Amino acid sequence: MSSDPPGFELPLRLLLGFRVLIDRLHAELAHQGHPDVRPVHGFVLQAVGRDGTTAVELGRRLGVTKQAAAKHVDALERLGYLRRATDPDDARRKLLQLTDRGVDSLARSARIFDELRAEWAQTLGSERLTALEADLRTMTGTTPFRLDAPGWFGGG
Repeated sequence: MSSDPPGFELPLRLLLGFRVLIDRLHAELAHQGHPDVRPVHGFVLQAVGRDGTTAVELGRRLGVTKQAAAKHVDALERLGYLRRATDPDDARRKLLQLTDRGVDSLARSARIFDELRAEWAQTLGSERLTALEADLRTMTGTTPFRLDAPGWFGGG
């Protein structure tokens, strides 16, 4: 009889590690003045990016329908993280852009993730964490962040 855990535990542990980090991130973001930001909002803000995008392209990047993307855009616009602007190259087209509040939330998120990584390094040891990250890169490829997770999880 093997002492190895069942195979299904690996993806659940990876997802739980993700969840632990994301929950801690959002608790700290709330403490730093961004209490309304939800995990899916991070994907949306990243997909809009510093250069902005259209609603159609946003849906494509997130792997969701234009309608699902619009729902998140409406929420983030109400919360002051996104704005709609006229495309300077085509007045009929609207661009989605990050507001200063949106940029601030992303900058704070990056700093908080660095702090959380440092905590993991303190707990696990720097060498073990570096090895874990290297092993995950080996198994998952070179792209660390896929924006289409909301669509993959069934978000639209």
